[in-house]
Amino acid sequence: GAVQTREGRFSRAKGGTLFLDEIGELPLHLQVKLLRVLQSGDYERVGGERALKADCRLIVATNIDLNQAIIDGDFREDLFYRINVIAITLPPLRARVDDIPLLAEFFLQKYNARHQREIEHLSPDLMQKFMRYGWPGNVRELENSIERAVVLSRSTMIQETDLPGEISDLAPASDDMFSVPIGTPLQEVERRLLNRTLAFTQGDKRRAAQLLGIATRTVYRKLAEQTPLEI
Repeated sequence: GAVQTREGRFSRAKGGTLFLDEIGELPLHLQVKLLRVLQSGDYERVGGERALKADCRLIVATNIDLNQAIIDGDFREDLFYRINVIAITLPPLRARVDDIPLLAEFFLQKYNARHQREIEHLSPDLMQKFMRYGWPGNVRELENSIERAVVLSRSTMIQETDLPGEISDLAPASDDMFSVPIGTPLQEVERRLLNRTLAFTQGDKRRAAQLLGIATRTVYRKLAEQTPLEI
């Protein structure tokens, strides 16, 4: 239905770098189109009539386990091998707590400048809780928390009352541990873990999928496969 030629992502990235975030959430019909570009190096603009040559570096990112997504039928295996040339695995924020003070300071200065504030630092007690918190949303959750605190703080120091409600208590990460008895069937372990994670995210299926390293579609499918418990 296009009535005019439009410049797409590959065209705009010509001679540079194209970054595709959350590649694991790309619908299957678009995965086919991306694979075709990567294989042939050619693409067509929306509304265009001739093939153009792609000329850019491609970088993709994902929060899910693409190997599991392939098994679940949510991600094409041939596309995976096309994009998995050089893989960089970044540990979750809770596994690199020494980065938290540095990131918190960076985001503090960033949002001080953006919102024209002069917040000097986080309270020492709050920083200690930051170091103990599990950060299920990783760096983005930390960044969003700092921005909100910068906007709401009424002093030159960020305190607990300036934090989002969902993490204001900053429960230690150990409170989020999950365990099952030895010998529990794998299917039951999966069911309990999924339901426990959904309870932790207050029903947010997208966030639960990110924590579990699977596609959001997989969460919906596995919930549909669960048989009601007999009472």
